Amino acid sequence: MQLMNMSDTLGLPGAKLTRADLVDLNAFVAVARTRSFTRAGIELGVTASALSHAIRHLETRLGVRLFNRTSRTVVPTPVGEALAARLALGFNAIGEALLEVNQHRDRPVGRLRLNVLNDGSRLLLNRALPSFLERYPEMDVEVEVNDQMVDIVAAGFDAGIRFGGTVPEDLIALPIGDALRWVAVASPRYLNRHPPIHEPDDLKQHQCIRLRTGAGVIYRWDFRKDDQHRVVDVPGRLCVNETTLAIDTALAGRGIAYCLEARVMHWLERGELQRVLPHWAPLEPAFHIYYPGRRQMPAGLREFVEVLREVAARR
Repeated sequence: MQLMNMSDTLGLPGAKLTRADLVDLNAFVAVARTRSFTRAGIELGVTASALSHAIRHLETRLGVRLFNRTSRTVVPTPVGEALAARLALGFNAIGEALLEVNQHRDRPVGRLRLNVLNDGSRLLLNRALPSFLERYPEMDVEVEVNDQMVDIVAAGFDAGIRFGGTVPEDLIALPIGDALRWVAVASPRYLNRHPPIHEPDDLKQHQCIRLRTGAGVIYRWDFRKDDQHRVVDVPGRLCVNETTLAIDTALAGRGIAYCLEARVMHWLERGELQRVLPHWAPLEPAFHIYYPGRRQMPAGLREFVEVLREVAARR
């Protein structure tokens, strides 16, 4: 679809699209893709009410309804669905052309939208982002921290960071850093007041801080020693979906937490937490940054990966 012919297809006035036309059409595509004025507004940097007004204005100009709206949902009409599919082709072509131009710049220019799990934000981004932003002053970065697995393509993200082995197979994934060690930890106060723990199954007699993963399931703790592998469905009165709260609860002497060793290294070194079953601590795949297999990487993504790897190497 040639962009210069889109005005005839859409019934817009004039021989060619204006800047305002392109802004409204891009907003329409974002709402159609996200099925939400709020999410599309966050992506585009405008309010949901302004976006809703722009879409209504576009519908008036076209003379057709593009969305069916309720108090909770925004769903494209058949006409809107067909229009969004055609427009997406045009905007994707524009995006790829701009990315190709950007490859010839000395420094990248643009915005990166990242979806990152909590552990990745605390162990990678808190050190990588300051370096990246200082090194590439013409780049902006937006980060959503979310442990739930998100379709980064549908949600409009350029890339995501997840644990290796959890990335969808149809996306390109690059490892960042080394394998990750997982440990069970508790405070000395808790360990001194409860029975000793020699084997993973001993945990069934303890108060463990259970963890609900981003996939919605309660995680069963994994332990490995030599050729032995144990998976324990630990008991516990407390279940959380965020590692920081589990660590804080363990520090308070209220139970045993299971997390990345790097998340608690500070308290391990100070003696405020101790490893439980240290010889059973497994190594699991490293963090991976992943993105769609486009012909051109988004502006700044290659440079961001380089900074991430530098930071991981200094750990």
